Amino acid sequence: MGLKLTKKQLAVLNFLQEFTETNDYSPSYREIMAGLGLSSVSAVAEHVDNLVAKGALRKVPGAARSLEILDYKHEETVKLFKERMIGCTEEQKKVLEKAADILGLELEGE
Repeated sequence: MGLKLTKKQLAVLNFLQEFTETNDYSPSYREIMAGLGLSSVSAVAEHVDNLVAKGALRKVPGAARSLEILDYKHEETVKLFKERMIGCTEEQKKVLEKAADILGLELEGE
């Protein structure tokens, strides 16, 4: 994914991925707490909020089971970066390349 995550944050993401693939919906905070052996729901909420702030997760406020792992390596994202780079200045291109690098996008080839 290219993001700097702590071990706990990575564990939360991995748990979310596995749970969602198995059940076709995301886990509740209590299921994450139990699945990872965390001490409280507030600890889960803190990890989730940090992952949202880092851009690794998206959640719908007020909706249950709305956690979604964001994958910036989607074909559409790469295409948008490449399209934006056409006709931009060298300075803009450097900024876009830096952003792509931070997100772990492969802009070369294809």
